[in-house]
Order: sequence, then structure tokens, then C-alpha cells
Amino acid sequence: MTARKPARTAPSSSPAAGAPRTAPARTAPARKTAPATAARTARAEPSRPRRGGTRTARPLDGADRGRLLAGEHHAPHGLLGAHPVRGGTGVRVLRPYARSVTVLAKGVRVPLHDEGDGFFAALLPADTPLEYRLLIDYPDASVETHDPYRFLPALGELDLHLIGEGRHEELWTALGARTMEHQGVTGTRFTVWAPNARGVRVAGDFNHWDGTAYPMRSLGSSGVWELFLPGVGEGALYKFDVCRPDGSHTLRADPMARRAEVPPANASVVTASHHVWQDQEWMAHRGDVPAHRAPMSVYEVHLPSWRPGLGYRQLAAQLPAYVRALGFTHVELMPVAEHPFGGSWGYQVTGFYAPTSRLGSPDDFRFLVDSLHRAGVGVIVDWVPAHFPRDDWALAEFDGRPLYEHPDPKRAAHPDWGTLEFDYGRREVRNFLVSNATYWCEEFHVDGLRVDAVASMLYLDYSREDGQWTPNEHGGRENPDAVSFLQEMNATVYRRSPGVVTIAEESTAWDGVTRATDLGGLGFGLKWNMGWMHDSLEYMTKEPVHRKYHHDEMTFSMVYAYSENYILPISHDEVVHGKRALVSKMPGDWWQQRAGHRAYLGFMWAHPGKQLLFMGQEFAQGAEWSEGHGPDWWLLDPSYAAESDHRGVRALVGDLNRVYAETPALWQLDTVPEGFAWVDGGAAEDNVFAFLRHDAHGSPLLAVSNFSPVVRHGYRLGVPEVPGDRVAWAEVLNTDDARYGGGGVRNTGPLKPEPVPAHGRSTSVAPTLPPLATVWLRPV
Repeated sequence: MTARKPARTAPSSSPAAGAPRTAPARTAPARKTAPATAARTARAEPSRPRRGGTRTARPLDGADRGRLLAGEHHAPHGLLGAHPVRGGTGVRVLRPYARSVTVLAKGVRVPLHDEGDGFFAALLPADTPLEYRLLIDYPDASVETHDPYRFLPALGELDLHLIGEGRHEELWTALGARTMEHQGVTGTRFTVWAPNARGVRVAGDFNHWDGTAYPMRSLGSSGVWELFLPGVGEGALYKFDVCRPDGSHTLRADPMARRAEVPPANASVVTASHHVWQDQEWMAHRGDVPAHRAPMSVYEVHLPSWRPGLGYRQLAAQLPAYVRALGFTHVELMPVAEHPFGGSWGYQVTGFYAPTSRLGSPDDFRFLVDSLHRAGVGVIVDWVPAHFPRDDWALAEFDGRPLYEHPDPKRAAHPDWGTLEFDYGRREVRNFLVSNATYWCEEFHVDGLRVDAVASMLYLDYSREDGQWTPNEHGGRENPDAVSFLQEMNATVYRRSPGVVTIAEESTAWDGVTRATDLGGLGFGLKWNMGWMHDSLEYMTKEPVHRKYHHDEMTFSMVYAYSENYILPISHDEVVHGKRALVSKMPGDWWQQRAGHRAYLGFMWAHPGKQLLFMGQEFAQGAEWSEGHGPDWWLLDPSYAAESDHRGVRALVGDLNRVYAETPALWQLDTVPEGFAWVDGGAAEDNVFAFLRHDAHGSPLLAVSNFSPVVRHGYRLGVPEVPGDRVAWAEVLNTDDARYGGGGVRNTGPLKPEPVPAHGRSTSVAPTLPPLATVWLRPV
């Protein structure tokens, strides 16, 4: 639109952007509304010239007039805009608050007749060009613009067909707000799925949040409503004014919005991407080796609190270098999709297609991902399709009835979080979520999706008591709709985005989480090993003198280690809400706590499975994490502590990652039994665990953890005979190294195998085991 004067003030000063607004009553006395009887008489008479040669158009039917004003009309384009009629071209415009409206076309300038209530109309000569503009005069401004109601639908039949089938894999290109050129005019196409609505209008800062002038048209049985608004471009704020089945109105953010206002404001924002990607090499090779056969150590990050106050672009200047220096292969970002309550850490999403504006624009987020890729770091994002909050401006009963949520209130209400569960059996809802998964992979180049709370989706009785849930058609507790959805999501992501891995946070013994969908599995690439995490942390919290009674908590994971493809997670959930930070879980004094922390990390990095560590735990932060202030970076300040204290633990993590990446035995056969062998898994009295890891060529690494606070000299361990000229075992990592803050008990020289049988092997070595430490040895 082209403003010729300062913006009009009717309605008067607009409230905070995005907030629901009530337009002042129109000054109806300034216009006259034709009575119904007069309208009927006018319809029976031929149109006749008026002042200045303008002829009146046939008046609107009273019912149509009322429905347009009430925002209940499904086909406003049939009544507004220009249409051929007997005797010429009828033009009708709905512009509340306007004093006059004039049609401008090539060689034509025709004032429209004021019909009252914001309607203006005239009968133009038949040869009037249909590519016209409107000159609209308000009490203190004049605006020249194209008429939105002279345009054909800007959404194609194929899009509508795919939406109706629930198979539109690029739904974000069809629904929402998209800037475009349509019929030679630049503007924004607005589309929204609201099948139960009686009418939908577009309201935004471009019309003072009064959608009366912008009713959308229904595109048939698809349930989609559409309107192309010329002149509306990037940065415009908008919502949908939805008329519910009962005639009431609700102002809703766009479910498909690709950008949102900074909370607590909640309007949607028209956006378009201008980012030029520079990660071509990364994208071309990220899928060369499947994730379960590649090294993967993940640094979990809550972006708003990693370095509080930094936006996406500022984070891009610091996070990639930090992660690369520590040797992590990936970062996992706690949810970045828009959410109104920061205290939910992003797990209560209202804008599934919009990166949170708290940290910048969508292109700013692209810049961060691009920077991580160019640093050689993969990006996994937490994705939350299990539930959504009940905010009355978002998805809940979006068009007046349950739409995204299940229609059965007992199935819709999530018992733990006060949120709503998606209706996975509805094809359009399933399409919304499947397309959202592909959206993050394709639009933002993310390398993985960690799917939150999978168990709550799979079980109908999740956190419900008897009588609070209904069995499935087979009498079971499984949710077949959720199973089907997860299978479709995984199959679609893997087909469309080679190199992407999907990861399930699934805490039960559901069979086949990481099994291929064509074999009946859910189709995930990896699964969080929640059992290992709980058992191993339970063991580590015990005083060393009591650990022998809990020895099997550290060995039990190998009973099921190859049932799925696992990640070993020490995530944010384990260091909040009174659970204590990782180092603070360890018993003993500060030295023993740090020693236990280091020994545990050494055990974890050697155990089959990929690794995940939450921020702050890489330098043994003693306090629980808080989203308000993030990690205690001051602990790393040389003026605060000796280099061997917190900085020593961080140095260990860097070395763990370096040796891990250089040693295929630690990751190449993570998911098959050939990659692991116990040397001694039964030394409960000694609190010792010793095992071998092998790569695809049989090259071994020996990992030994001593979780007692005593030095064990000459601790004999059976080792395999190594072919070739490698005749000794050398220490490649020792968590008791003085550089890490340990006591410096080392095996400084090579350990030559001796012909002394041990642990079922004909040869053995006898290393010294430091107290509360893990040692890795490798043939040299």
C-alpha cells in the first residue's frame, strides 16, 4: 500500500502489537444503511446514473451484508471486488471508517457510492480495465492500494488436494503467510486451515487490528481459507479473526507462522528468508556414515541461558568455537520453536514453525546453524509433538471446536503438564506434524530431531489411573494412531533428508523403537538409554563402601545394550529440581566428588552407545542448572581456582572426545555384540569394571574403572592376543591425571602382556588402577 498522508487514527492509538484489540464503534450516522424494503425495490429497477456520471450498483442482499459485517461469509470474493453485471462492471468495496473510495484505472477515475457500514459501490462502464486500484480517503489520511478482491486464489489445486489427503510434505509452502508476486502484484498470501469456522478474517497492524475489511474465502471441503493482500510485506504483524460455529469470535496466532513476536506479545509476523547458506560441504557429506556407526558425542544446550543475553548471531560467534575446542561432534538444542513461557524451557510450544524470536529472526537462527556446520559441528534440535499448551490465542479449540487436539477430553488432556495432546488419528493434524519435522530439517539444515516424551504418545494409559483412559480397539493400552504417526514421520524425514538422524526420548521397554518401519518398528535412528542413566547414577550416588551391593546396576545395561541403538544421556533433566548437578551427586569431599565425576565420564565415554552431556557438566559445575542464569562460567576464571580444578575437568572432556573420535573401537560397533567384551564384570568387592571395545577390524581398547578410593597396584586383567607387532598396552587416557585435577597415579610405561592366564584369556597385564578413576589402554 502507498500512504499519501500520515497513517489514519481511526481507530485511535493501537494497543501493544499482537494483543487482542477492540475497534471503536463505527460512526454509522455518517452513512445511511438502506432499509430492506428499499433494497428490494432497488433490485427491481435498472441501475441509473448518479452525480458525476457514476451509476449505482445493485445493492447487496441483506443476509450477505450482515454476514460480511459479522465476519461469517465463506465467499466474500463473490460479493466484493469487480464483477461483470448487466449494463457494465459492478464494483463493491468494504472499508470501514473511510469517508470515500474512488476506483482508479487507466483513463478512469470513478468515485464509489457510500452504501453505509463501510460499503462503497458503483456500476462502471463495461470497458473499465479490471486491473484497477482504490483511492481510499480516511478522516486524516489517503491510501492508494490494489483491491484484494480482484485477485484469483493464490493457492493451487494440487496444494489443496494434498492438504485434503493429509500428504502435503511441504505444508509450510501452502499454509500461513507467504510473501509473493500474484497476478503481477507484490503482497502476502494468507491461508489457514479452520474447517469448523463460519468465517475467517485477517487482522493486523496494517488494518489497525480490525479485520472487517479483510474477510477470507473458503476453498471448499479442504477447510482452508485464503486471502491475498497486496502491499502487505515482511515484518507485518497479523492474526486470524475466526468466527466460531456459535457466532463468537476469537483472535488467533497463525499455527503455520514462520515468525512470531517476542513473548509475551504473541502476534504472528510475515517473514521471508534471505539467508545464503555456506554449509554445502557439510550437507553433502553428513550422511556418508550412518549415525549409529559414526562417532557422536553431543553437547546439550539451552540457548537462552548458555550465555544469557546473547542472540543467535552473537551465539554464532562463540558457541561453535567452544564446542569444537571440546571435540563434541554435535550440539543438541533444547526446543527453539516459539513458546510463551520461558520457564517451560521450550517444551510447551505454540509456534511449531517459528524459531523463538527471543534470540532473533529465523534467518539469524539459520546463521547460527550455518556457523556450527562450518565449524564441523552437527545440530540436533529438540522437537515436541507430544502436546501443546492451552493458550486461548494459539492451537486449543482453534476454530471453536477441538481441531489439533483429540475430540475426547480424556484423550486430549495431558495428565502431567496441563496441556493438550495432538489427535494423531486426524490426517490433517498428522500432516501438520510430519511436515513440521521436515521443515526444520530442510529450512534450517538441522541434522537431527530429538523427539520429546515419546512414551506419553505411545500409551493410552500414560500417567492415567483406571477409568481415566479407554483401551484401543484390541483392548490394549497402545495408541495405534501415535505409532502410525511416528512411523510416518521417521520414514518421511529419512527419505527427504539424507544424513538426518531422529532420536527418541522413550523411557519404557517398547519393542523396536529404532527398528526400521518396514520391519514393524517406529523407525528412529537412536534412542536415549534412560535405563543406563538411572542405574549408573544410582550406583554413583552410593558411598564406595556400599557400591559392591549395587554392582549389577552398572553391568545390567549390557543385558539389553543391543536391543536398540542407544545414546547415553546426562541431560538437563538430571541436573535440576533437586536432583543436583552431576558432580554434586558424587559422595565424599570435593576432591572425591570431582574424581568420581571424572571416572564416571571415562566409563560413560567407553560404554557402548553415543554420549550426551548437558552444559555446565563439562567443567563440574556444582550448582543445579537454572534457566535464569545458565552455567557458572566464573568457575573457570583463573583468579577463582587452580587450573586443575574446574578447568581440569573441562580439559578431560576435551581429551575424552579427542581420543574417542580417533578410536573406532569406541564407536564403530556400538550397536552389535562384536564391539564389546567383558574382561571382568564381576569384581563387586573391588568396585572395578573392566571391558574391551573392538572396531570392525578387531583392534581393541581396554577400559578399566576403579570406583573405590584406593589405589590398586598390579591389578591383573586378561587381555586378548593382538596380531602384528603391537606387543604392549599403553595408557591413552587416565582420569586421575594431575592435569585434570587428579592425584597423578599413572601407568607411565608400556604394559607387556604376560603368559599368566586371567579372565579366560591366556595372557594378561597388571596395571595400576588409580583411586576413583577410569583408565583406557590400547595396544602399541
